[in-house]
Amino acid sequence: MCRALVAVIVSVGLLSGCGTTFEIPKAAKSEVSVATQMFKDARSNTSRTTLSSTAAENRFSRVMLRVKPAGQKVCKEVTSDIKNFICDVDISIDTKMSVRNAYFTYRKGTPSIRMSMPLLQDTESDDEVAFVMSHEFGHLIGQHIEKQRKQALTGALILGAITAYGNTYAASAGQYYDPNSVAKNMELGAAVGSKAYSQTYELESDTLAVYIAKAAGYDPIKGAEFFARPEDVRTSQGNLSFWGTHPPDEKRLATVIAATKLFETNGGKLKPK
Repeated sequence: MCRALVAVIVSVGLLSGCGTTFEIPKAAKSEVSVATQMFKDARSNTSRTTLSSTAAENRFSRVMLRVKPAGQKVCKEVTSDIKNFICDVDISIDTKMSVRNAYFTYRKGTPSIRMSMPLLQDTESDDEVAFVMSHEFGHLIGQHIEKQRKQALTGALILGAITAYGNTYAASAGQYYDPNSVAKNMELGAAVGSKAYSQTYELESDTLAVYIAKAAGYDPIKGAEFFARPEDVRTSQGNLSFWGTHPPDEKRLATVIAATKLFETNGGKLKPK
């Protein structure tokens, strides 16, 4: 049922403003082959060490000083036709988060990127921090939060309307119906609707991250290896981990490799769809 609902939500006109804004490059067979080997190597790497909190904070600070202006520059270039679009992002360490995670959100209307100290301590290089930070910046440029809100509303309206119609038919036929089913199914529709395009948005953020990381002087391919690690998709508390919300697979690495090649051949210019 969920898959069918997603198909309906994606196909209706109400979602014409959703989907990706920028072209996600399709990886060639050679790039997929390289990504597969990189994925395998990253998963067999057992030599990672944990940074001290001081070293992790220093790594974050020096990377942020380069990624933030690069991200703002890319953001302003591609959103120049959007009135009052905010590209000034507040980037800081979430000192209260005890698990490895990074996320993009809005705080009182200000776009914000947060990275946890455990995640920073677990990075192997500045490239990895730069790519994760740039990836979260990509969610701003891709307007993914706004699009998911619209998808959630659309899903709620569609399934709510279908349920209401069914209830009306049941009542007219003298059949039983659950009076709470409309509200319940609107919640279900919102949940399913918000997940439409979710994997595509991750790949779009990866593509945008390539341009931001490269502009900041980092290696996005080396940085993306952070996503390829053999990690559990859920934390010990049962919540989705960083690798659960950012699924690691060869396709992601292949997309990063293809986007890097595209960056180098088109003069660093993003290609809208």
